[in-house]
Amino acid sequence: MNYLIIISCLVPVVTALLGWFIHRLAVHTFFTSILPKRQQALAQQLGAFAGQQLSFGIIKSKLTDPEKIKNIIPLVEAHLDTFLREKLPKAMPVLSMFIGDSIVNQIKSHLVAELDTLFPIMINQYLDNVEKDLNIEKMVADKVAGISAEQLQQISKQLLGNGIQQFTLLGALTGFICGLVAVILLCIF
Repeated sequence: MNYLIIISCLVPVVTALLGWFIHRLAVHTFFTSILPKRQQALAQQLGAFAGQQLSFGIIKSKLTDPEKIKNIIPLVEAHLDTFLREKLPKAMPVLSMFIGDSIVNQIKSHLVAELDTLFPIMINQYLDNVEKDLNIEKMVADKVAGISAEQLQQISKQLLGNGIQQFTLLGALTGFICGLVAVILLCIF
């Protein structure tokens, strides 16, 4: 009778360990066999998803935002100031005799105003040229396809971290419940 009690107690523990082991084996098989074999398909799907979600129009609108362009004007203004006050007089010493602070400030203010109008046009033109050569879908697909199997496994494990642990614990819990049910059924019949 004591053996039956010990066996009855061990069955759920053994089936819990088996459930945990089977789920752990499934995770290992997924990361070492299935995921590397499906990497190219995953790369294509992620590329397609990125291409659909991230249009060049969105990128272009972010890059041509008037506030962002206005943020570079002080840099341009400082560069113009250095150019007009230092570089131009060195390059053309005779001109420096005719250009004083007031003329430098006038030239600079007119150039900055002109550049403020010209920058959005230049940036749009540049981005139109870039758009012809930019394929977001292909770029993402190539990057994912180029990741080594080990890196892909590591990234996936980091991303799924707690989910993997919960999956293996679920296997242990399922195994324990199955063992408990088996013991109860054996006792009833």
